[in-house]
Amino acid sequence: MASKLYVGGLSYDTTQESLQQTFSQAGSVVSATIITDKMSGRSRGFGFVEMSTEAEANKAIEMFNGQELDGRRLTVNIARPMAERPPQRGGGFRNRY
Repeated sequence: MASKLYVGGLSYDTTQESLQQTFSQAGSVVSATIITDKMSGRSRGFGFVEMSTEAEANKAIEMFNGQELDGRRLTVNIARPMAERPPQRGGGFRNRY
């Protein structure tokens, strides 16, 4: 079973390819994704790496948590499921007249 890792503290220079290549040192990487801003397309400074086994995920945490990549110190831990958010109210243009 694959294990998904949260990777925080990413440099704007880090690419999905370099992230995948780095984490492949700990084992088989299923996927590597850097989260980007919808408007600018620029990295938001975090991403997710999915390792093929839980043992490889634990090895990646030991190897890379607190280590530097592209000049930034990484935070690596098991990704938590996205929490439910209340529905957003309002937003957008509202004509008050």
